[in-house]
Amino acid sequence: MPRKVLILGSTGSIGTSALKVARDIPDRMEVVGLAACRSVDTLVAQVAETGVKMVAVTDADAARQARLLLPADVTVFDGSQGLVDLVQASDADMVIVAIIGVAGLAPTLAAIEKKMHLAIASKEILVMAGESVMTAAKRQGVNVLPVDSEHNAIFQCLEGANGNAVRRLLVTASGGPFRKLPADQLPSVTVAQALKHPTWTMGRKITIDSATLFNKGLEMIEARWLFDVPMSKIDVVVHPQSIVHSMVEFEDNSVIAQLSHSDMCFPIQYAVTWPQRVTNSLPPLDFAKLAALHFEAPRTDDFPALNLARHAGTVGGSMPAVLNAANEVAVEAFLNGRTNFPAIWITVERVMSAHTLVEHPTLSELIEADAWARAEAGR
Repeated sequence: MPRKVLILGSTGSIGTSALKVARDIPDRMEVVGLAACRSVDTLVAQVAETGVKMVAVTDADAARQARLLLPADVTVFDGSQGLVDLVQASDADMVIVAIIGVAGLAPTLAAIEKKMHLAIASKEILVMAGESVMTAAKRQGVNVLPVDSEHNAIFQCLEGANGNAVRRLLVTASGGPFRKLPADQLPSVTVAQALKHPTWTMGRKITIDSATLFNKGLEMIEARWLFDVPMSKIDVVVHPQSIVHSMVEFEDNSVIAQLSHSDMCFPIQYAVTWPQRVTNSLPPLDFAKLAALHFEAPRTDDFPALNLARHAGTVGGSMPAVLNAANEVAVEAFLNGRTNFPAIWITVERVMSAHTLVEHPTLSELIEADAWARAEAGR
C-alpha cells in the first residue's frame, strides 16, 4: 500500500520535488492533499495531475480564485487556519511540511495530534519550537523525519551508529556565492548576485540565507533538536561541490558520510519510504567522473551568522525564535533594497542583544517573542 501524503507548500521547490518523487514511485507514495500560498495556476495543475480532493490556500484572494478554477468536488480551505483544517480533514499517513516561517507550526502540531508522521523541510519550525514539537511527537509516537539534505544525510549516517557514541555532527555547506569574496566587498553585493547560488535552485529567502550562512546556522539549531545533541557537538564544514551532504564523526575518530547528486528528490524519497530504500530514476554517482571533493572551514569572522546561531541554540528558550524572526525581516529588507548585505547579520545581532530571554517558553510566549523580534528588527 502506498503511503498517503499531504504536501504543505506544494508549489515551492520542495513541494514540486516531492511531486516528482510521487511520480517516480507511485506504488509507494500517494498524494492526498496540497497546500499553497498564492501560486494558484501551479496548484490547479497539481490538482489535475494528482486528483486530490482537498487543498488549502492561505492567501484570501488566491483562495477565491482557486475556488473558481478548481473542480466543484475539490474542497478549498483558506487562510492560515486552512492549513490546520486540511490536516484535520485528511486521512494522510504523513505530512511533508515545506512552508517557510512560522506558518508551518500550527499544522505541524495538528498533524502530530492526529499521529501523522512528519517529513520536515521547514527548518524554522524546529528552530522556533523544537522542544515543543519533539516532545509532542515523542508523546504521540510520531516519527519526525528530516527532508533537508543535510539532516537527512545525518539521519542516514546515524542509522549505522549501532549505539556507539557520537563525537560530532558535521553539517556541510556550499559556502554560497560569496565564499571567496573579500570581506570589504560584502557591503556592495547586489540582490542579483546574492540570489545566484552555486549549487541549488531554491526560493529567494533561503537562497539569501545560504549566502549569509544563516541557513547553516538554522540547520545547526534544527540538528540539535532532531538528533538530541548539544550545540557543542555540531559543526559546519564548507564543501562547495555539495556531493557530501553531511557526516557523523564517532568517538573512535571514524567518520560516516552520505553522498549523492544535488537533487532534493533523494532526501524526500528516503523520508517517505524510510526505513526502506526504493529503486528510482535518480542518477547514481560515477566516482570516476567526480571532480576532487574540497573541504574548508567557514569564515565565521566575515560571516557571523554561524556564531549567532550557535549562541541562540546554546542559550535556547526564546532566543532561536528571535534569531529566526529578525533574520526573516532583515532578509526581506535586503531583497527590497532597503539595506545592504552585512546589515542582515548586524540587525539580527542587535535584536538578539535587546531581547529578554524566556526559558522554556510556551507556544504563546514563542509567538510573542517572534512578533517582538519582527517589530524590533523592522524598527
